[in-house]
Amino acid sequence: MALWVTLLCTLIALLLGGLYLLGAFRRRRPNEPPLDKGTIPWVGYLLDFRKDSSEFLKRMQRKHGDIFTVLIGGHYFTFVMDPFCFGAIVKESRSKLDFRTFASKLVLQVFGYKHIEANHSIIHASSTKHLMGDGLTVMTQATMENFQKLMLFNLSSGEEKRVWQEDGLFHYCYNMVFRAGYLALYGTEPHQGADNKEKANEQDRIHSNQVFHEFRKYDRLFPHLAYAVLPRKDKIEAERLKRLFWSILSVKKSWQKDNISGWISDQNQLLAENGVPEYMRDRFMFMLLWASQGNTGPTAFWLLFYLMKHPEAMKAVKEEVDKVTRENGQEVKPGSPPINITRDMLNQTPILDSAIEETLRLVAAPILVRAVLQDTSLKTSSGTVYTLRKGDRLALFPHISVQMNPEIHPEPHEFRYDRFVNPDGTKKDFYKNGKRLKYFNMPWGAGVSICPGRFFATAEIKLFVFLMLSHYDLELVNREEEIPAIDISRWGFGTMHPVRDVWFRYRLRV
Repeated sequence: MALWVTLLCTLIALLLGGLYLLGAFRRRRPNEPPLDKGTIPWVGYLLDFRKDSSEFLKRMQRKHGDIFTVLIGGHYFTFVMDPFCFGAIVKESRSKLDFRTFASKLVLQVFGYKHIEANHSIIHASSTKHLMGDGLTVMTQATMENFQKLMLFNLSSGEEKRVWQEDGLFHYCYNMVFRAGYLALYGTEPHQGADNKEKANEQDRIHSNQVFHEFRKYDRLFPHLAYAVLPRKDKIEAERLKRLFWSILSVKKSWQKDNISGWISDQNQLLAENGVPEYMRDRFMFMLLWASQGNTGPTAFWLLFYLMKHPEAMKAVKEEVDKVTRENGQEVKPGSPPINITRDMLNQTPILDSAIEETLRLVAAPILVRAVLQDTSLKTSSGTVYTLRKGDRLALFPHISVQMNPEIHPEPHEFRYDRFVNPDGTKKDFYKNGKRLKYFNMPWGAGVSICPGRFFATAEIKLFVFLMLSHYDLELVNREEEIPAIDISRWGFGTMHPVRDVWFRYRLRV
């Protein structure tokens, strides 16, 4: 009898322990946000969240208000939708709210890279040096030269005729922007003497195109890889692609390139000094490639698409581009080399800046996550103080809470190219409930986790659009083209992709 009692007690203990781990016994404590665990232990709202994160969060906001805690796949996430709380969250110390805990697990899963403590400081220091200030001037020049190499290499020879060419807009933009950024960051084919320069340039065009096509295969798998829900066949393909990029971007192969950016070489050196083995540095380089080039091409697609859909916007941006070109002593003429766009010229385009920011408002949708390392108080704009529980995760989804909020941005689904600029060229302020907002558009994140390459990414997009509008006439093949739906599997990972491509045509302007 005693044996049966012992076995029964053990089974009960295991059952209760399992239910505890599954979250069945969690209750809302005083001062904590509303708690919604769903109906399935551990799973909670995982399926709803994966199906359409945006619609799920809108539903939870309608049900619970601007702050709520939900169970998603064994983890409790507290979503904060009150933009007046964002400042306190992004400024909170790492001892309470830490973004690295979540990020380190993601990069290991997606890129095979094992995070070290010094990573954030290495990336920040190198990005400050090379992707801002004087370093950004150097990178802008290198990127522009590679755009010319890819887009306009036949201009001076007269080989490119003034005839309409057709292509898929998403493919064209992603292809060109990715390849120019890749060559500017990771280096170009070496050559000796002027005679071999064009051969090297042709090799760069061929190689970068091959890299792009492999990158797109990986990029399509990325959302499901991040959620660890790839079917077996796709898992095998993801592993093949990871190993391919570890090889392409390996430290050994980088030594064979010319014009490697300081951003890449400095980080490799600093990682080596911190004891990171070579094979892991190869993986780090793959992570940097996706981080730097995974969103710029898609953003350029949406920007050009919206400009072609809105003739008044296209006219205003074109006029600004032409004006800046003339004022800097340049002109697009038949048979002449491409215009030389400098960083100073890119700083003279408030209308283009506004159009880019408006595009990002519409299509950039990152989810910003922090690990709650100790119980933390959070005061909302209404004055209510909530306690965030240690062990949970805190999340912001600015796309809903600020970017598409009609109180902040009237008619939020409409593209207004001048939404972010005043008539005198200065930046506009934005308000909610009569109170000025600091965080009214957050495509790059905020605080210590803000994208360190945001200025370089913006320069890439501007260079591409500047060159396209300077040298080409553009139009949609179908002038009544509808705005394509977005791929909802990519909520949370940056710029959204369309579910289908859009055909456009282009030809030389002169």
